[in-house]
Amino acid sequence: MKIVLGADHRGFQGKERLKGFLLDQGHEVLDCGADSGKSSDYPDFAVPACLRVTREQAERAILLCGTGIGMSITANKVAGIRAALCHDELSAEISRRHNDANVLCLPADLLGDELVRRMVEVWLSTPFDGGRHARRINKVMAAERHLDPAANEAAKTSAPQKRTAKSK
Repeated sequence: MKIVLGADHRGFQGKERLKGFLLDQGHEVLDCGADSGKSSDYPDFAVPACLRVTREQAERAILLCGTGIGMSITANKVAGIRAALCHDELSAEISRRHNDANVLCLPADLLGDELVRRMVEVWLSTPFDGGRHARRINKVMAAERHLDPAANEAAKTSAPQKRTAKSK
């Protein structure tokens, strides 16, 4: 599987260890940085990594920062991304089974290497269950495209009115 990795300065060391593990497992790895432990901003790495997934240059992405929160928030701003912040094997599994997560966000400061490896193995090998979960994912994707009927009605009522010669 082709996997893109991204990390800020706090996730850099974990990303480097994870990269070696993934390569040893036979995966192709695309590294979007960071390239050092020097202070950096997580959006600078999350967005390019996610775009690789949405542009089908990679099947999935794994992002690391200190808590995983910044990466998760940023990743979920990219259309087509379903990023899950996971802390254990069960949440990694459910993120795939129920949510078809295509990005795994990890808290580099909070998890040890062995747990991260087990979580990644589970996340990469777990299929999406589909069924009732597909219906829910479709609703999430519709919300992303701003197809919520209530939001569309609100937009219509707040749209500026055209001025005519008579209304001047």
